[in-house]
Amino acid sequence: MLKGISGLISPNLIKVLMEMGHSDEIVFADANFPAASHAQRLIRCDGHGIAELLEAVLPLFPLDVYVDRPVALMAVTPGDGVKTPIWDKYRQIVEQYHPGADAFEEMERFAFYERAKQAYAIVSTGEKALYGNVILKKGVVI
Repeated sequence: MLKGISGLISPNLIKVLMEMGHSDEIVFADANFPAASHAQRLIRCDGHGIAELLEAVLPLFPLDVYVDRPVALMAVTPGDGVKTPIWDKYRQIVEQYHPGADAFEEMERFAFYERAKQAYAIVSTGEKALYGNVILKKGVVI
């Protein structure tokens, strides 16, 4: 255990966060996401939701200020009537650590999958919200 670091952040997760460089991306994947088949590096955080992990990670993790939208969401498939209230929670959390303009972009499902395959790591969570997946692009520590 370390002081000031959430117990939700496992040794593997803190290692990956520290290894990542500027513009590297990390995916926080919901429980339905094909994380194991898409990940270069897979971190298991079963039993935890993405919002609580964002609360734990974002105080330590700078978002990229050199891009317009350092956070990506998987867009709802056209014709799918699913609502995404979890996105409002994500926006509230991100706004605390990256204030200002809207940091979010929405990506078509299969484009999101392809981008996730290129991510530095995928964190597989127990998040049950549909379309709960999120990609963070790392910035620099100033």
